[in-house]
Amino acid sequence: MPKDLEVNQSVKRREDVRFLTGKGQYVDDMNRHGQAYVYFLRSMVAHGTINGIDTSAAEAAPGVLKVFTAKDFEGVGGVPCGWQIHDKHGNPMKEPKHPILAEGKVRHVGDPVCAVVAETLAQAKDAAELIELDIEELPAVVDMTKAMSQGVAVHDEAPDNLCYDWEFNADLKAQVEEGFAAAKHVTTLEFKNNRLAPNPMEPRAAIGEYDAARDEWTLYTTSQNPHVIRLLMGAFVLSIPEHKLRVVAPDVGGGFGSKIYHYAEEAFVTFASKVVGRPIKWTSDRSEAFISDAHGRDHVTKAELAMDENGKFLALRVETYANMGAYLSTFAPCIPTWLHATLLAGQYTTPAILCNIKAMFTNTVPVDAYRGAGRPEATYLLERIIDKAARELGLAPWELRRRNFIKKDQYPYATPVAVEYDAGDYDALLDKGLELSNVEGFAARRAESEARGKLRGIGLSCYIEACGIAPSSLVGALGARAGLYEAATIRVNPTGSVSVFTGSHSHGQGHETTFAQVVGKMLGIPIEQVDIVHGDTARVPFGMGTYGSRSLAVGGSAIVKAVDKVVNKARKIAAHLLEAQEADITFEDGEFRVAGTDKVKAFGEIALAAYVPHQYPLEELEPGLEESAFYDPKNFTYPAGAYICEVEVDPETGVTEVLSMVAADDFGNVVNPMIVEGQVHGGLAQGIGQALLEQVVYDENGQLSSGSYMDYTMPRADDLPSFVVDHSCQTPCTHNPLGVKGCGEAGAIGSPPALVNAVLDALSPYGIEHIDMPLTPAKVWAAIEAAKAKQAAE
Repeated sequence: MPKDLEVNQSVKRREDVRFLTGKGQYVDDMNRHGQAYVYFLRSMVAHGTINGIDTSAAEAAPGVLKVFTAKDFEGVGGVPCGWQIHDKHGNPMKEPKHPILAEGKVRHVGDPVCAVVAETLAQAKDAAELIELDIEELPAVVDMTKAMSQGVAVHDEAPDNLCYDWEFNADLKAQVEEGFAAAKHVTTLEFKNNRLAPNPMEPRAAIGEYDAARDEWTLYTTSQNPHVIRLLMGAFVLSIPEHKLRVVAPDVGGGFGSKIYHYAEEAFVTFASKVVGRPIKWTSDRSEAFISDAHGRDHVTKAELAMDENGKFLALRVETYANMGAYLSTFAPCIPTWLHATLLAGQYTTPAILCNIKAMFTNTVPVDAYRGAGRPEATYLLERIIDKAARELGLAPWELRRRNFIKKDQYPYATPVAVEYDAGDYDALLDKGLELSNVEGFAARRAESEARGKLRGIGLSCYIEACGIAPSSLVGALGARAGLYEAATIRVNPTGSVSVFTGSHSHGQGHETTFAQVVGKMLGIPIEQVDIVHGDTARVPFGMGTYGSRSLAVGGSAIVKAVDKVVNKARKIAAHLLEAQEADITFEDGEFRVAGTDKVKAFGEIALAAYVPHQYPLEELEPGLEESAFYDPKNFTYPAGAYICEVEVDPETGVTEVLSMVAADDFGNVVNPMIVEGQVHGGLAQGIGQALLEQVVYDENGQLSSGSYMDYTMPRADDLPSFVVDHSCQTPCTHNPLGVKGCGEAGAIGSPPALVNAVLDALSPYGIEHIDMPLTPAKVWAAIEAAKAKQAAE
């Protein structure tokens, strides 16, 4: 990072003006000339053979332009997976085709079978009701732990429904076994990490448009990474050369990971727009989103932690079933493997870790990354089993953690799970969390709750995450089918204003503000003179999008590199104009100065000279002032934190009230504290939602029982406390120019185990060791009643 680039200013988000005044431009706000509409007729059964489809009545219905079935996509590729995993024997994972429209079989409720394109959406829906489907229902595979022995295959290519059986750290197996053999205490925990629906505020939408005169396609879509969509859809699905395919992601109303992936609906509208000769629009409604957007989490795990007589961790052993759903989504295979197992060291010095993952196909909606993507699952595993161990050993939860923390003087620290942490101070984070949560006063608060007939508990979670997935050479070796760098172009206009073209995509992160702050600070110009351009493959040279808390660490670093190139060229121009040696030119606060003199040229003057080169070193430099840069990180970044939650439980009803949530985070350097705080708040809300309220539920027939907000409980404002957020314990990242680490997912990673630990602390008088998320009133009440009955029987 440039030495003087200490931004750290809470500038209000510039983009909020258009959002708060209703001027945002989302895909559903867009309408193309001559536009038609598509309605997808989706399977109502989880598993079945398609014996016949009669579309004749629908094709004759008013306004219908065409009815599509799988036969219209013969020779067209399926929706591709962007990551390949090899199993413990070195064999590639099973990778069945994911067709745009169901071919031969339906594999989950919501699998699209037919698509009706009509003049209006109402006409398309009416016509879809006239389609006669002959589907022979088959037994559904729903329970992933029984999928291998059920005798029913979701895909013929995987007769036992096993996508891959992956083992991590097989070379440490003997050391792990030695650790357990030497252990004085072993804690075991079996649990489920509940399946979640992402529920961004804006449902997915897409418009496909074909320009016959130019033989070009444009896709307008709700995507977090338009260039990747162009690459996957153009190269692997529709065979469209990239220079003939434009992908535009305008304002996007949240994603939480669910809009990273390439979906069949995007390929359909693009393909069908040429067939029909009209632009085609699709917008999901909320019910459709529940059965078509990729879900998150959904693990079943057994973990074992071996410790010596002092509570030092000797070894960790993990076995997990991970649900892939009916098809492989874009990044699904890497979530329970490389984004999960590599975080199983946490903040601790555990010397030996062994992890086995069985990824299973089921007759459910595909599962992929959801805010945190593997990191929340790893953190929940660690922080729950450590809390259980502390209780078994009679230690305070913070004491057991301190005994096993990586210490500040041990960096860089090579973990046994293939990653190396560059910087951190976990004791300081825990100290700050304990201070802000007033742990010393907890006993008095607990007594006050007891006097009112309530149970009060306090819970701790110490997380670490890996952000800015990289470098590309590493992730390529691990199975990624794309690079994970980022790109930026800085165009200085003749009057000195700046256009920044970034491959990162903003869908709530505030890029138009934070990126402008970085550029404005580096160039010494007001942020009002900096325009951030993103989300259009025709304007932005290339980019890998936004996910995994990578925007500032990777996208921002690419911007810094490009700005450095601009300044270097501008310095040469200034040296010429000021008749000085380039080495004597300094640049500070927007001015180029001959060192030790009053000879100065403002940045705007240099910009004008670059485009009006009357006095210009043409023999050395081209006119213009525009530079591009790619940034491929050398390592992940490693944000970390200590979260402390306090709750009150009503034993008569099982209702849990979250009284306080303290989040002490280390995000490295901070550009905009207000935006960081907002990101943490959002993550905390989602983490509390997972811990207490949210769960996707399928019945034994694969029918979605939680397919609307009547059954899927989202957190509301009155479910949340006022959060206490701190990021004063900074250890800057050592390998990116900004020293930043990433903040977008932290809240969703650290909060679920802290909250669950707090509830179980409240229930400790009953000896309740575990309750699976979500900790609904019914579950908590049932656990209390069962414990009371057990105590009475004893």
